[in-house]
Amino acid sequence: MSNIENTKGSILSFGELLLRMCPDGEGQWLAKNKLPFFMGGAELNVANALALWGQPIKYFTALPDNALSEQIISYLESKSIDTSAIHHSGNRIGLYYLTRGKDVKNNAIVYDRAGSSFADLKPGMVNWDVVLEGVSWFHFSAICPALNQLAADVCEEVLQAASKKHITISVDLNYRPKLWQYGKKPVEIMPKLVQYADIIMGNVWAEETMLGIPVTPDMHESGQQSIYLKEGLYSSERIMDAYPRCRAVANTFRFDAGKGVEYYTSLYTGNRFYHSPTYTTETVVDKVGSGDCFMAGLIYGFYNKQDPQQLLDFATAAAFEKLFIEGDATTKTVDQIYNTMKQ
Repeated sequence: MSNIENTKGSILSFGELLLRMCPDGEGQWLAKNKLPFFMGGAELNVANALALWGQPIKYFTALPDNALSEQIISYLESKSIDTSAIHHSGNRIGLYYLTRGKDVKNNAIVYDRAGSSFADLKPGMVNWDVVLEGVSWFHFSAICPALNQLAADVCEEVLQAASKKHITISVDLNYRPKLWQYGKKPVEIMPKLVQYADIIMGNVWAEETMLGIPVTPDMHESGQQSIYLKEGLYSSERIMDAYPRCRAVANTFRFDAGKGVEYYTSLYTGNRFYHSPTYTTETVVDKVGSGDCFMAGLIYGFYNKQDPQQLLDFATAAAFEKLFIEGDATTKTVDQIYNTMKQ
């Protein structure tokens, strides 16, 4: 039995809860004494979507033991997220600042995460057998091992524990160049974590940076969908060869076209290559969390044993809809996403 079949228990999303502060580009927040914020973190965004879609979701993070954490935990529980796995240690919650309307991949982001409860986790601190009790799916991203070597070691520790329990494992190859500041390149850390994954999600450029799977030179200048999809297939096949445990590779292609976005995705599983319809829009409300929403859609589809094309189309529509929602997590229900697909 492959791990992808093992979907009877809860889904555990593992990562750092972050508060995202959103100053405007002109500095008006200083004059108005108002700084809008959203609660997020890639793995919490996944948990939020899955909870909204009625899936049994648990969330692991580390928070200080104080009144602020209590409020946050109550809020997560009100959204039907199981918080029993949250670890209490350390002294602070991680923050980041992102200028409104900007993308996390550019210079508008400032991290304030050093010394947070999550960043200070060390191997041996958490009893993973307790955390993984009743879990059949474990999700993590490349953001955690980007923090520091100990965080990468903690990832490896929990992945080994999950693997021994035959838990299905998914990974999002989120690349955040402003992290990865501790003297290791992603390609020195990620391959030994990705070897545990059954489902790998990313894009061909992240796969090159993190796993050393080369992208065809000058491909970016083509702008042709057929060429990008061919590259997605090539990259997926190389990943499958390199990581025998992997059962599915998904790639997203999101291109900024002026103020708008062109978006489509691919999935390689069971020796077959699938791609989604193409979505375009001239207006985007918030780019944060779109990839997390796609990841949640993949987990939702595989967990519920959907047909590959169906699950890819759902995940893509969910991710595209997220571009029109302010905040880090989607607010669209399964029915609303299926309605989008019909239009």
